[in-house]
Amino acid sequence: MGAVGGGAVLTLVPEHCREILLLAAHCDDLPIGAGGTLLELCRARPGLRVTALVLSGGGTGREAEERAALPAFCPKAELDLTVLDLPDGRLPTHWERAKLALEDLRRRCDPDLVFAPAPHDAHQDHRGLARLAPTVFRDHLTLGYEILKWESDLAQPAVFVPLKEETVREKTDLLHAHYPSQHARGWFDEETFRGLARVRGVQCQSRYAEAFHAAKLAIGVGAGVHSLF
Repeated sequence: MGAVGGGAVLTLVPEHCREILLLAAHCDDLPIGAGGTLLELCRARPGLRVTALVLSGGGTGREAEERAALPAFCPKAELDLTVLDLPDGRLPTHWERAKLALEDLRRRCDPDLVFAPAPHDAHQDHRGLARLAPTVFRDHLTLGYEILKWESDLAQPAVFVPLKEETVREKTDLLHAHYPSQHARGWFDEETFRGLARVRGVQCQSRYAEAFHAAKLAIGVGAGVHSLF
């Protein structure tokens, strides 16, 4: 484990990360909530295995957008993407199918890190997936990403990933390039993405950052302990 002091912030440096899992209710959730982190993490670890599951959008133009976008957000990674066709806004009534999809993933991967929606997210699909994830990936470090929207559901995170300014610029450019179906939405613009990244940067003594929620975090310090941090 490597630790770097920075004023009031203690930075824990990952020593190894071979495989990550990305979970989303909708196409574009992952790039919006964790796109900058994915860009920097995948570039830092060429050959990183990335398994991704999106619950809705399958068989539509949204799936096509996602299949073009995620490889761009996960450069140099070995990406395995599955997009299901659950109806938007109906996860509570399709709980069994979502649970089975997660259990199938668990048989195929053993990630060092899981990205999923935050448990307090006001959207029922996001919140439902956040509650399902730890029932299957019980012993895995899970970071809940945040998505700014009209509901006032942003909470104060405790985990921050500082981002370079060029990474934030690339994230916003890729979002606009790969998700034309979202351009008409009032929140889908550069000011939204850059503004939240600037606020989170202030909170971790960086120019920009993405932030995450973690319900439980274990730090291994003993010999032979296998941990991300």
